[in-house]
Amino acid sequence: MVISRIMTLSHLRPVTDTGRTTASADFRRLWAADTVSQTGTAVTLLALPFVAIGALDATPFQAGLLMACEYLAFLLVGLPAGAWVDRAHRRRVMIASDLGRAVLLASVPVAALLDVLTLPQLYAVAFGLSFCAVFFDVAAQSALPQLVDGEHLVSANVRLETTRNVVAAGGPGAGGALLAVVAAPFALALDALSHLASALLLSRVRGGAAVGAPAPVGPAAPALRAEIAEGLRCVFGHRVLRAVTLAAAVSNLCGTIGAAALMVLLAGELGLSPLWCGLVFTAEAVGGLIGGLLTARVAARYGEGPAMCGAVLLSGLLWLAAVPFFQADWRFAVAVACQGLGWVAFMPFKITAVVLRQRLCPPELLGRVTATVRFVVWGTMPVGALVGGLLGEHFGARTALWTGAAAELCAMLPLLLARRWAGTGAGRRTDTAVSV
Repeated sequence: MVISRIMTLSHLRPVTDTGRTTASADFRRLWAADTVSQTGTAVTLLALPFVAIGALDATPFQAGLLMACEYLAFLLVGLPAGAWVDRAHRRRVMIASDLGRAVLLASVPVAALLDVLTLPQLYAVAFGLSFCAVFFDVAAQSALPQLVDGEHLVSANVRLETTRNVVAAGGPGAGGALLAVVAAPFALALDALSHLASALLLSRVRGGAAVGAPAPVGPAAPALRAEIAEGLRCVFGHRVLRAVTLAAAVSNLCGTIGAAALMVLLAGELGLSPLWCGLVFTAEAVGGLIGGLLTARVAARYGEGPAMCGAVLLSGLLWLAAVPFFQADWRFAVAVACQGLGWVAFMPFKITAVVLRQRLCPPELLGRVTATVRFVVWGTMPVGALVGGLLGEHFGARTALWTGAAAELCAMLPLLLARRWAGTGAGRRTDTAVSV
């Protein structure tokens, strides 16, 4: 049975004969493709809301709706995406997703040049980007454990997450400087080019697992609904996966409530320039980089369960402390520092959650399990964005920030309610209590 199989690690075999599979050529290409894509995305992180708020005078609710569209596909197609990816060639899925995002992003500067750019188009672009991201992320996370053996999964995920944070650290600052001299719609062209470069790099991945032998789709193939149900059972039938998934879902829901109002507060109510707004995201990325580097040590010293609980608690308190300091004076520096430190604290939870899922899940179910987790975890984000937009519209952006930051602490509850950890890795105790 599926639930019993996720308790063993025997299925995680090396995919090469070398000692360090994370240095394989295919992993390096996947790593490089992700890095290039993230470089452009760091610019879009600022440019897209600035197009809505600056160029199109979006209200707080409209800005929240735009953010909701950025995550809506995870809610609508998150579950079937995993089953589809498990039936498809994963490399082709990633390449098609990159090409789709390039076309969508390129449409914004083209519409701006023709003076026909509207908020509905931005909503459509944001939704299209989320649709492509669903399939790219599921395919990439499903391919990684087959490019990297179980022993090096932590190292591979830390490398990917560290590189993303390095890029994100410089990206928003560079994006802010770019937006100071180039109109926001045209800055999105950089992200379009980055996705084209990513697709080119992925086309050179030759590993059989990454290319992916599709699952049977003939009369003998299991029904799509049955495959989706199997992914749901795998996640919610396992105590560790269930607790981590629910904690991440609560964190994303509450975090997005505040995030939906943050740009409205900074760029709208406080009137800060793109460069200053970019500093917030830069601080978060630098914090994520430092936290990523510390994750392995923290998990080894305190155990995965206590480390994850402590990460959620400490990060929530730091983000809550940042809210009153978002002001257009010296206090802004304190808020930026708290945001960055919050991400230092949060990374042990974020990285360990991915590693646990990849380690505990059978390879043939990883696409469905990843999609199930994404559906639950990311599916809460459009809801949070809409709630944040409504709160910002009726009570002000700062009230939305307070609400989201305070509620973020509730992410502790699923972890605390999980009495014991089981099957969290070979060679370590499997009955570590989930407590701080």
